[in-house]
Amino acid sequence: MAARRRRRRLKKQTRKKLQVWGAVAAVIAVVWVAGNWSIVWPILVAVFAAAVLGAASWALLRAHRQAVGRDRAWRAQEEVRARELSMAQVDALTWQEFETYIAELCRRDGCRDVVVSGKSGDLGADVVGYLADGRKLVIQCKKYAPHRSVSSQDMQKFVGTARLEHGADVALFVTTGHAFTRAALGLALRQDVVALHRDLLGSWVKGAHLESLIPLNGSGGGTRRCFSA
Repeated sequence: MAARRRRRRLKKQTRKKLQVWGAVAAVIAVVWVAGNWSIVWPILVAVFAAAVLGAASWALLRAHRQAVGRDRAWRAQEEVRARELSMAQVDALTWQEFETYIAELCRRDGCRDVVVSGKSGDLGADVVGYLADGRKLVIQCKKYAPHRSVSSQDMQKFVGTARLEHGADVALFVTTGHAFTRAALGLALRQDVVALHRDLLGSWVKGAHLESLIPLNGSGGGTRRCFSA
């Protein structure tokens, strides 16, 4: 107990000494500033002006970033809205008309010798053609409701026929559904099948070139949704 009391007394004495020395230093500083005011005041004015300018610059930069962020969010929303408006017309097509429409998009982007199967039992080759560089393009079209996802079973069937049966150089699976399941997308990536879900199809419909969409393969283009399990 005695040792604790001594430590407390030492702490109190130390605090008092620090307070005294701090007061002395403050008095000396005030006296020095008063005696050298003609030198000090321009420095204080410059420091104050720099502080005000820095605060104003920071506020303007923050406001600019917020404005840019709001603008980007608005543009993204408008892009999604415009894409959905264009997709509304696609949603109204029958599955046969949808295949024909995909073939027209291919021709628009420079594909040649584009043929539409237009029948069941085509072993996944709904549309066949050749890209401008000569690679053979085989497309599986799935006209699904906007809320549906493409399952791994659908993807497995296409993977099994696109190259073995049809000799595809580029295998493309396009759907009006909102996504591919995680298993379906994983299979597509492993087997080098291009997966175009609703967002990417919407970009294609609005004028994006097929060659620019192929590298995206299931990602990018509008709203980013989690893939279903």
